[in-house]
Amino acid sequence: MVFDWPYMIGLLWSRDFWNATLVVVELSIATWVLAVVLGFFVALAHGSDLWVVRRSAAIYVWFFRSLPLLVLLIFVYNLPQAFPSTSDLLSVPFVAGLIAMVLSETAYIAEIHRGALVAVGKGQYEAGRVLGLSRAGIQRLIVIPQALRIALPSLGNEFVSIVKLTSLVSAISLAEILLVGQRYYTQNFKVIETMVAVAFYYVLIVTVFDTGLKALERRLDFSRRLAELTTEDAEPSGAIARAIGDDTPAASTEPAIRLDRGGKSYGIHSVFENLNFSVKPGEVVSIIGPSGSGKTTLIRSLNGLETLDNGVVYLEERPFLAGSKEKLAKSLRHDRRDALRIGMVFQNFNLFPHRTALENVMMGPLYHGRADLSQLRKEARTLLDQVGMLVHENKYPHQLSGGQQQRIAIARALAMHPSILLFDEPTSALDPETVGEVLRIIAALARSGRTMVIVTHEMKFAMDVSDRVIFMEKGSIVFDGSPAQLRERRKNDVRLEEFVRL
Repeated sequence: MVFDWPYMIGLLWSRDFWNATLVVVELSIATWVLAVVLGFFVALAHGSDLWVVRRSAAIYVWFFRSLPLLVLLIFVYNLPQAFPSTSDLLSVPFVAGLIAMVLSETAYIAEIHRGALVAVGKGQYEAGRVLGLSRAGIQRLIVIPQALRIALPSLGNEFVSIVKLTSLVSAISLAEILLVGQRYYTQNFKVIETMVAVAFYYVLIVTVFDTGLKALERRLDFSRRLAELTTEDAEPSGAIARAIGDDTPAASTEPAIRLDRGGKSYGIHSVFENLNFSVKPGEVVSIIGPSGSGKTTLIRSLNGLETLDNGVVYLEERPFLAGSKEKLAKSLRHDRRDALRIGMVFQNFNLFPHRTALENVMMGPLYHGRADLSQLRKEARTLLDQVGMLVHENKYPHQLSGGQQQRIAIARALAMHPSILLFDEPTSALDPETVGEVLRIIAALARSGRTMVIVTHEMKFAMDVSDRVIFMEKGSIVFDGSPAQLRERRKNDVRLEEFVRL
């Protein structure tokens, strides 16, 4: 049997095949877009705090991933036999095929989204919360852009699968590519020639859309973007202490922030119990102590990143947060405006990797509508200049050193004009060469009169910049006093002497 080349080439101009190709393209794109959107909501439901919602999402994914698409297609197309009212809609093969494919693909794509959402670090959510973003704001501005970039290669691969799965809709008489091919070769028995043409149309569709998806993937991949400006570092502006001190509060006898009878446990492990802690306005307090002593948990409890079991946090003697076991917790509403008064600089920076240095600093004020765009841009650039990072304003975090990222994180915290600044071991993730540049920025902030709480292992720095030094061990405050008192106390305290070692 001789291969009929003229016949096969003629099929490449067949109007029937091109019409079928258009059907496949429309069905594939519609299925993919709807499944990507619906799958994201199913993935979010899978992580819901509500058991019913979480379980419903899990059952949906389990059921539709277990059900063969061909069975689902035939079932949906024949559903009008049981429910005649659906005949006007489901008797249309394209509509029935679309519904069946969306139901099936949503289950698969939901798992792709779920994996991408898990890959977005916890620190990204926390950074959004510190900036006062709502749950929806965190998802829209922080999580979805990152998760989409992570998921896009898998989503592109799923689109290819959808294109190929459209061949199954021939079972419900939809005139797609394979069904047209079957009609041709049943008339002339030229199976090989016809199937080569069928393969050509499928390959053409996949190639065109795969090229487009790859281009989109490259566009969204911020890790491949090149720096727009020089990589030469800059020294912090000499005006930093003066400029960043504009938000210092007026003198007050009341504590700026106070924790009363704080208690926090993880399972059977108690971090601290009945802990009292306060900071006066304009006071710089450094918390030192061995790892596992509860330092980080303490300051994370002050802004709600960790939920206390017991105790109440007061802002200027007004209840702000309450432990889950406190009666006050049921009536106390979390005021986002109060939360914005507490800025935080994280140990691991937690910059948003899909945004430039300038965009990181602008995000919080822009979200809250603090001023118009041009004014916010000007203020953000001023802050970047003050921390010596203006030259890097258009760079992404991955293009910067650890010290540079931490300086941007400080500028981002300052952009919200907080009255209290929390620092969670701001230099522990840095190499020795970049520790100094970050400590200089924090020291300038301390001199400006800001209210600051610093968890640090830098003993000399703590002694030089602090009004008070707190030594914690095993969840208890062992020492609370001025650096001078600490120097005097350590002479007669072996444990303090061993730890401080100045």
